[in-house]
Amino acid sequence: MIEIGFAVGLAAFGLFLAGRCFFRVEQGHLATLTSFGAAVRAGERLRTFGPGLHFKLPWQKVVGVLMMERNLVLSGEHGGTTAMAQDGTVLRFDSILRFAPVEKALEHFLFDLRAPLDHITGLFTCLLRNEIANFKTADAQAAEEAAGSYALIRRERKLLNARIEEFSRAEIGRRYGVQFNAVDLTDILPPDELADALNAVMNAQNEADAALHRAEAECAQRVVAAERGVEIAEARAQAAEVEIAELARFLHELHRQGTLPLYVARRRAEVLSQSRTLFLGSAS
Repeated sequence: MIEIGFAVGLAAFGLFLAGRCFFRVEQGHLATLTSFGAAVRAGERLRTFGPGLHFKLPWQKVVGVLMMERNLVLSGEHGGTTAMAQDGTVLRFDSILRFAPVEKALEHFLFDLRAPLDHITGLFTCLLRNEIANFKTADAQAAEEAAGSYALIRRERKLLNARIEEFSRAEIGRRYGVQFNAVDLTDILPPDELADALNAVMNAQNEADAALHRAEAECAQRVVAAERGVEIAEARAQAAEVEIAELARFLHELHRQGTLPLYVARRRAEVLSQSRTLFLGSAS
């Protein structure tokens, strides 16, 4: 009975030991080992394991890392970055950092930093503030005098984004075990006071544009109505001209026939018969 218990215990220990001697790495990940706290190396480089099932010694620990591209989102009231521009305006930037760990420099990412993402975020924030504070262009002085640093940064957003991406790759880059694929400034927000002022200016501009469009529409309607009135007056004048010409021709024909006095007398009698009051005057 003792032998059976010993065998069962030995088998269980063997299964436990076997479970401690194998580990699995998922697709898109890499793993490395530490032996009593020290990283396991293959020559001068850190020994890494790709996706699949691998063997290790029971006392070794597995340290895994995601090798796929990641997004470090710095946005919102708490995650956004505030920076002071050259004219003293405090702006808030929402940005996204796209990066992936580098296998050749994986040791820096895993073991040289206690919190790699926090460290990269802090360093990026410092570099971004420095870049914003010293951001200039060829015509920066004229632009700042005209509209301030906020307008300059909004206008030269593409150039600023390229500079931030360049210094991120140069200053952070491989010495921290990561490779930056892109840095995107998703939004640039002014202070609340400046935002309110800009909104007031935009509302005033919209109201002025709306009033201008209404005035132009009313003027256009009046011009169309005037043109139509002129056309109607011309048509009436032409009709009157035709009527007068026809009447003149008719009277001329009566005069030629010698019946014009009779026609005039008859028309006079018709007019007098329809009148209620008749005023007669005598020639002195």
